[in-house]
Amino acid sequence: MAYIYYLTHIQLGYEALSHLSSECTRIGIKRPLVISDKGVVAAGIARQALDALKLGEVPLFDDTPSNPTEEMVLAAARMYRDERCDGLIAVGGGSSIDLAKGVAIAATHPGPLAQYATIEGGSAKITDAAAPLIAIPTTAGTGSEVARGAIVILNDGRKLGFHSWNLLPKSALCDPGLTLGLPPGLTAATGMDAIAHCIETFLAPAFNPPADGIALDGLERAWASIERACADGNDRDARLNMMSASMQGAMAFQKGLGCVHSLSHPLGGLKVNGRTSLHHGTLNAVVLPAVLRFNERAPSVVAERRYARMRRVMALPEHADLAQALFDMTARLGLPTGLTQMGVDESMFDKVVQGALLDHCHRTNPREASADDYRRMLSESL
Repeated sequence: MAYIYYLTHIQLGYEALSHLSSECTRIGIKRPLVISDKGVVAAGIARQALDALKLGEVPLFDDTPSNPTEEMVLAAARMYRDERCDGLIAVGGGSSIDLAKGVAIAATHPGPLAQYATIEGGSAKITDAAAPLIAIPTTAGTGSEVARGAIVILNDGRKLGFHSWNLLPKSALCDPGLTLGLPPGLTAATGMDAIAHCIETFLAPAFNPPADGIALDGLERAWASIERACADGNDRDARLNMMSASMQGAMAFQKGLGCVHSLSHPLGGLKVNGRTSLHHGTLNAVVLPAVLRFNERAPSVVAERRYARMRRVMALPEHADLAQALFDMTARLGLPTGLTQMGVDESMFDKVVQGALLDHCHRTNPREASADDYRRMLSESL
């Protein structure tokens, strides 16, 4: 039986940000903590949100790292309590939104944070006491603004997922105007993240026809728009369609993801050159071809002709090599096409494979992967 839940209040389109003040009133947020990062603040985007808020000066936490960490979640939670806040507004990419979801737990639930991780059986412990959140994405990639999950690197080094409908933002303001002028590299990396989400959710074996339709439409939009968005940062039509595709991929998350994410999560937790810095969307793009080759023979994929349906919406020839098409797109966008280019080598495989087998996305891949399968996919992705 399918569980279908759609979803939250979403404003999608140019001028969506203008609804921020009324959404705070609707939800009952009077003193929010704004979660962002230094890049978004420097670009003046956080200021746009603060101006739209119409509440005067409110506390701002702008120390979100490129991959959210437990340390920063706890620091922001302290600010939330010290400032007597009653809600959260995340302004940024998936990192800021995921960090805010971590704060929604940590500021309102007893520690330690690890006990709320999905693989620790913690989802049921996340109650409706979680701080209400409004999400304002400034990239078109993760779709975290309409998702119930967050990924956080814990102090013990594990990169884990936290999932609960109580973490779903009460409102998502998806304004593509905030992505105009985004640099080509970041547009490409986040855009490939959206494409990976649409593909993996479509391939997940759960029976959920609405999610399938949403994911396929999102894939069509993203595939047709990503190169235009990278070539011209002010292409309003391309930016609108990428914002929609990002949102749509995450709307289909309830079907589950798969091996792309069960690999990219532990890869993203690696310390390369002394720091954790591997971009999630880029990792998804790099491992996606190998995973597509692995999944091509999955019974559900074959029976429902899912690869053929994806080729159609991507305007590819009937017998095109889908994995090669994704590899070629990644190359055209100027992203790394191998893990070696990102500083990953075979000495790291054992840790990644162990993490992949334990990851929450491992269980929803259309074909069960063994440790040897994961090792082979990593080797193919070097």
